[in-house]
Amino acid sequence: MSKDSSRRELVVITGMSGAGRSTVAHSMEDAGWYVIDNLPPSLLLSVFDMTERTSDSVAVVIDVRGRQFFDDLNRSLAELAERGIARKIIFVDAADDVLVRRFESSRRPHPLQGGDRIVDGIERERVKLREMRSGADLVVDTSQLNIHQLEKKISELFHGDSLAALRVNVLSFGYKFGIPVDADLVMDCRFIPNPHWNPELRPMSGLDAEVRDAVLNAKNVPDFLEKYVALFKSIAHGYLGEGKKYLTLAIGCTGGKHRSVAVSEELARRLNGMDVGENQKVQAHAIHRDLGRER
Repeated sequence: MSKDSSRRELVVITGMSGAGRSTVAHSMEDAGWYVIDNLPPSLLLSVFDMTERTSDSVAVVIDVRGRQFFDDLNRSLAELAERGIARKIIFVDAADDVLVRRFESSRRPHPLQGGDRIVDGIERERVKLREMRSGADLVVDTSQLNIHQLEKKISELFHGDSLAALRVNVLSFGYKFGIPVDADLVMDCRFIPNPHWNPELRPMSGLDAEVRDAVLNAKNVPDFLEKYVALFKSIAHGYLGEGKKYLTLAIGCTGGKHRSVAVSEELARRLNGMDVGENQKVQAHAIHRDLGRER
């Protein structure tokens, strides 16, 4: 018996060349998804039907290597919607300077570079993908993520039944290294006393019990966390109603080592398993973008 297509989902992985699409695809494959690379968009519906008996979860990588085929993507996505097939778009991005360094280190040309510079190819690709990025369900900025951090983020977001919950990535960061461009909500925890100024706590991180206790028990922090969680619960159901199932909460402090790490871990713990109605639960995990950079 064929599987109910209304319970299946197709994920389109796209984004900037050099940003890490292949890593995202490999991570989803490791998490149990059936992944196809460099698929012409016109074949999306056919592939979904072909895998009906073999896989609940299908992901395809579509990018500018497809040249004219890429222009067919919007029409193919509309056909999926007409069939009532759930689909999500992951857009993988990175800052231009990061992309340039990656292409230079690999000694490979940008696919749209032609006889010009790498930056020219990147600019052409950004123009071509502008609409796709604005309509993506999840934007993943890999500028300051290493391969292992990106793999962890994707595998935890897409492990298991992708239709079951609101996935929340609680991302700690340091303001001195820049605000994450893929953040949906940003929370500043620099109002908390900084353990950096405590000689005993300075070498530690927010993952250590001593720092965690100092941060979470500081004045006003318990009340703040309780109200923040309540606020999140009040908007989570609305996100689901709008079809947004992947959310990044960015938690920042000065260097991304003490306060933001401890608060992110605590928020992920409190949000994970939260009931947001209609048999939907939150699946939350913490990832620490800048931990190790601040010494």
